[in-house]
Amino acid sequence: MSDTELNNICELLVERYKDLGQGAAERLRHWLSGTVPFAYPDILRDHLAERHLSLLFDSFWQVLPFGTGGRRGRVGYGTNRINPTIIAMTVQGHCQYLRATFPDRKDLAVVIANDVRVFNDIAGVYQFLGDHHPLLGVSSRSLGKLACEIYAGNGIVAYFVDPTSDRAVISTPELSFSIDKLNAVGGINLSASHNPPDDNGVKIYDQYGSQPVAPNDQHLIDVMAQASNISTLSFDQALKEGLIRDLPRELHHEYVKTYVNLYDNIYPPLPDVPIVYSPLCGCGLTSAGEVLKELGFPFRVPPGQDADGAFSVIPFKAPNPEVPQATEPAKRFADEIGSKIVLSSDPDADRIGLEVKLADGSWYHFDGNQIAAVLCYFLMIDTHGPQRRGLVIETLVTTRLLGKIVAKAGESFLIDDLLVGFKYVADVLKKLEQHGHYKDISCAPQQLVLATEESHGVLIVPTIRDKDATPACMYLSALHQRLHKDGRTLLEYYTQILEELGGYVEVNRSIMLTGAEGIFKRDNIMTSLRKSPPKNFGGHLVRDEMDYWDEETFGPFVSESDKLPRNVIQYFLDTFIVTVRPSGTEPKLKLYCQLLPSGDPSNARGMQLLQELSDKTNSLARLVYQDLLARINISLGEAGLLLPDIIDLNRKQEFERLTVSRLREALANGTFKNLNDLLAWLRAEVAAMTPGADPLPALKAPVAFLCSRWTEELASSPLLAQLQEWAKH
Repeated sequence: MSDTELNNICELLVERYKDLGQGAAERLRHWLSGTVPFAYPDILRDHLAERHLSLLFDSFWQVLPFGTGGRRGRVGYGTNRINPTIIAMTVQGHCQYLRATFPDRKDLAVVIANDVRVFNDIAGVYQFLGDHHPLLGVSSRSLGKLACEIYAGNGIVAYFVDPTSDRAVISTPELSFSIDKLNAVGGINLSASHNPPDDNGVKIYDQYGSQPVAPNDQHLIDVMAQASNISTLSFDQALKEGLIRDLPRELHHEYVKTYVNLYDNIYPPLPDVPIVYSPLCGCGLTSAGEVLKELGFPFRVPPGQDADGAFSVIPFKAPNPEVPQATEPAKRFADEIGSKIVLSSDPDADRIGLEVKLADGSWYHFDGNQIAAVLCYFLMIDTHGPQRRGLVIETLVTTRLLGKIVAKAGESFLIDDLLVGFKYVADVLKKLEQHGHYKDISCAPQQLVLATEESHGVLIVPTIRDKDATPACMYLSALHQRLHKDGRTLLEYYTQILEELGGYVEVNRSIMLTGAEGIFKRDNIMTSLRKSPPKNFGGHLVRDEMDYWDEETFGPFVSESDKLPRNVIQYFLDTFIVTVRPSGTEPKLKLYCQLLPSGDPSNARGMQLLQELSDKTNSLARLVYQDLLARINISLGEAGLLLPDIIDLNRKQEFERLTVSRLREALANGTFKNLNDLLAWLRAEVAAMTPGADPLPALKAPVAFLCSRWTEELASSPLLAQLQEWAKH
């Protein structure tokens, strides 16, 4: 493309996107200059057409920010994407940071981990480039190898599991464990955790095996911003010189034995009570899987759910234990083999998922708060459990039920209201360890019983400084087998906790947005909340407000990086706590509704009690969701609100605006002769909701709602009842 044509594209960027477009144009020119490593200028030239203008803007309007622990985003070409250039500059910056932080150490070493993900462009963003372009097939493993070459080029030893393999993986918790055991100065993980396969990322770990908090992360960010000249040494040469080394195998065995010893054969596993465990196509079989096997639990893995970087068999390609639909294939497999429990972990094996089969044959999905409550009660209060005493740690959006459990257990200590993110849990453990003395022995880090967060994160071993699905898997397996023998389920166990300690129920939702516009909308909502604080949510009066940006209450910001995690506002209602915060790495706004016990407790028991409390909390969560959207002049009806939150807001609006009326018209006119034809049309109609995956499971709740609303109006439709029945199952 000629300079004239490039100038025309840059002028269009400025014309359409103003100052942000000017910045995008400057970065685009720089990446086309041939001076940026791994920038693929020839490929970028294929972007330079007006029809790709919005993609160009979103790819270059910013440099992908360093979020709560690293960089994470879509794989693609440009400064606002994950690609070899962004990874290389991040790693080079980390090298320079380590040299400055440890000037006297001659034996600098890091540990490099990676998950399974591979970029296949399932969303079809780069179809215009054809079937072959440099980023297709780029994996966490290949990015990890690139990182090894850069550490080696800077004279820093890189420990990398099975270096000559293209498929080796290591979980996030085992990375943390290995940094500690090797006395390394840090490490990185090439992973996008539970995100879709078109995403990737890099997380930075410090010498304690944890992610740094402010102001240390700011020091790292500042050094990274200056990184430009990438020093590399070829992988083969670095291996030969000992600058890339295999992660010692004995460390892995020690990791497994740590949990085997902790389990201490509390209940001998029952060979006739099967467990289904799904790593959701990630690397969990190397951690949770090996521990379950070593302990002797009879676990089975659903077909096709071992390591697969495309997450081929996972619904919505969303390998996230927080998403109930992610384990649908695993639950079908459990039905086939007679198992009544499904455990799961995300691709880097730090989050835990739990599904339990009920007496009526249905499956119940446990959220992260419920898992935390069950584990805490089992570890501390259950008369047939370990009855541990000591330290419990939780974040400000984790269930308040843990406080009741700790108080009832006695001789224990709770640290709560931490900022969101497991790095703050790790920071507490570091400070306690460095402090050396405690006002209460139960505060000692070695007395840790449980650290947990609402997003399915659990930590039990204090020398591992990140969440780990493994201990949750082993204890939930054991408890399930014990309860099964007594004819009970984990859900009954949980509802009995509520009956005993109070009606604490939590509902978390996310407003998923897209691109630069989504970030502006996200931030505009937070600005609006500060300028015009809500007086009520759906008639529930706001009694008090707590803004973590209030420097008088929470102290001055210690760095620019301190602002992001403190961008949190809590509202205290009579029986609810509502918390709103933006994601640190994505155009997403999160809201948390926590129901507290009222002075007028319910007479309901068991599942009826849980349903009553959940309905009340879900109702408020929908009202808060709508209130937040109204602040950016957007409304969403009940059908859109019932779509899963992994679907972005634009798609939800499109569903309400177009699909709902078309579906109603098709039913009214008898357009389709049978249910299969109707579902095939519906699948094609909303295919863009879940790129590369079947969207129909996402539609069941809104379709069930619509069918019930249309019962009288479309009573003559022969397919209405069939569609309603389909939606119920």
